[in-house]
Amino acid sequence: MKNINVYGSGCKNCTNTAELIEKTAKQLQIEIKLSKVSDLQAIMEAGVVSTPAVTVDGKLVHAGSVPDVQTVKEFFS
Repeated sequence: MKNINVYGSGCKNCTNTAELIEKTAKQLQIEIKLSKVSDLQAIMEAGVVSTPAVTVDGKLVHAGSVPDVQTVKEFFS
């Protein structure tokens, strides 16, 4: 199971990112644990400077925009 965090203030782009990740994981039948992180201190501690940002198993894999479907699929590989 992949542990995925979506970092951001809860803006539309952050919400869209989380929904896209959930939808893609479901389509690929991949089990994930998705957390939405909006606490500013936690965002800074993760080294995020641009949101929405995504970490997979603690590694920053995307930041600054809503990822496309192909990018999300790469999160799971």
